[in-house]
Amino acid sequence: MSLFPSLWPRLRPLAWLAGLFLGISTATRFALLLAAGDGVAPGLGNWGRVFGLGLVYDLATFVYFAWPLLLLLWLLPRRWYNARGGRWLLGGLCFLLVLLLVFVAGAEWTFWDEFQTRFNFIAVDYLVYTNEVLGNIRESYPIGPILAGVLLLSGLLFLSGRRWRRGSDETSTFAGRSAFAALWLAASVLVSFGLRSDDKERGANEYVNQLAGNGIYEFFAAFRASELSYARFYRSLPEAQAFAELRQLLQTPDAQFVSADPADITRDIHADKPEQHLNVVLISVESLSAAFSGAYGANPSLTPELDRLSGESLQFTRLFASGTRTVRGLEALALSVPPTPGESIVKRPRNENLFSLATVFNAKGYESLFLYGGYGAFDNMNHFFGSNGYQVRDRAAIAPEKIHQANIWGVADEDLYTLALAEFDRAHAAGKPFFAHVMTTSNHRPYTFPEGRIDAPQGKRESAVRYSDWALGNLLRRARDKPWFDDTIFVITADHCASSGGIASLPVFRYHIPLWIYSPRHVAPGRFERLLSQIDIAPTVLGLLGMNYRSRFYGADMFRLEPGRERVFIGNYQRLGYLRDDQLVELSPGRRLASVRPDYEYNRPQPPLAADPRLSTEAMAYYQTASWLFSRGLLAAALAAPAPVAAR
Repeated sequence: MSLFPSLWPRLRPLAWLAGLFLGISTATRFALLLAAGDGVAPGLGNWGRVFGLGLVYDLATFVYFAWPLLLLLWLLPRRWYNARGGRWLLGGLCFLLVLLLVFVAGAEWTFWDEFQTRFNFIAVDYLVYTNEVLGNIRESYPIGPILAGVLLLSGLLFLSGRRWRRGSDETSTFAGRSAFAALWLAASVLVSFGLRSDDKERGANEYVNQLAGNGIYEFFAAFRASELSYARFYRSLPEAQAFAELRQLLQTPDAQFVSADPADITRDIHADKPEQHLNVVLISVESLSAAFSGAYGANPSLTPELDRLSGESLQFTRLFASGTRTVRGLEALALSVPPTPGESIVKRPRNENLFSLATVFNAKGYESLFLYGGYGAFDNMNHFFGSNGYQVRDRAAIAPEKIHQANIWGVADEDLYTLALAEFDRAHAAGKPFFAHVMTTSNHRPYTFPEGRIDAPQGKRESAVRYSDWALGNLLRRARDKPWFDDTIFVITADHCASSGGIASLPVFRYHIPLWIYSPRHVAPGRFERLLSQIDIAPTVLGLLGMNYRSRFYGADMFRLEPGRERVFIGNYQRLGYLRDDQLVELSPGRRLASVRPDYEYNRPQPPLAADPRLSTEAMAYYQTASWLFSRGLLAAALAAPAPVAAR
């Protein structure tokens, strides 16, 4: 300010806004630090990064945030600035900026409570799907008191700064104001090119990395990075080497490549048992962490129905989800591909006619269904499944009088299952085997469900888990009376875990989800103890059915994959993880590659390891080729039927 003494009276509101912005940002950061609890150990190192680096991001964000006020201070003529109308205009803009700051601070607290991170891709998605998001907020929080509190606090902060904003401008010139605006523009350009969101992500504690950021900055950084080119941002192999490596990784005892083209991953899969056209019901339960279930060690257990089912099912004990959002789970279950960077394929353009699980079942004469308890326009689900071999039924297919309870995300699970049973009855009556992917919604905030089902309060995650478990038990009890039950396989898993954040960048324990395969007539009970990736579920189920088919899946039938070759893919939009041999290779933008020791059970730091060149090469080969093939339309469903086994 001293460089422009004649401008000081005019720029006093800008100085006031800067102080308020930094104060609210610091207070927000401190509140989130308290919310992180023992995730951030006290100490000069952690606190220095959180608040020192955080100040850098706050100042950078303020350069952008202050532009509306700066434009007004620059362009408003002196006589207008000094007039009552100018003061009202200035005051109105300042109040709106204060209101925005307070609102964002509250939103950040809510977002951190749900996801243990600053704003990211999820926040960007929520801006797109305002109906569901605003409805969820209305149903989850006391909106009236919250808005009243935001307005009250904003008003108090605004009034407390009125002395700073006052003043007459008798000395500024348009040339002087323009020079200052030019300097501010130069600072904006410098920040744009000199600072990136991931510059703060160099520490081992992901909570610290996130707390050092600024929510507003992170939101727009996530918006810009919704599409990430693997070739541009990630460490890569020469293309020929990547595909040569991939062909070795995809070669399994049950597979034979159909082409010598190194970029063609099409394989004929040959089963080792007679083919059975059994019905398949794949249920992906919203946010069902393995840690909720007594069958996976929870004490007390929130899933008594599934615990009882475990003794009658084939239970997989070491399954890990591909991502932290529903669309990542749907992508893994339907397409059997690793989680490529940026948005899920479910939401990307040009995602039609891909090779999917429905592709295989439809070729075998099945009717393939996607059944969802909410409105499938959310997250582009209806378009994706409808364009990839599935018939889609969502909440719109359920008559209002048949809905026991609903919230903004969807109907109660029991009502979705009633729709599913009716669809199964219809397909069976038509003489067709059916494959159905059923996606539930009850275990989602605001955690509401029909009264009288369980003895638990509304609005609690633990209650919603218990209700989801009850609804599954109720579904199976109703299904046992159906004529198609004996010839049906139920595959019960989760789309992702209930929580996603942790001390580590990719906290492995957060990705652990359950899997039961239940069919009393056809699947022997037992426990599968080997490591399993979510993308392996589809080929494993097809293997249990003894199906021969032509495949473009990246996943493997875990009963045919040789021991020692197990691997898992996990990701969080930007960071891609490859887990094998008790090492986690992490690929991230900036062509960075690191290796850490995974923690499968607790929220603890994952210590760095010397990168294993073999595992690093495998990780790059998988992720690089998956991105390359999708971007070029080479994961398409148009495949010729496999040649008969006897002809080979």
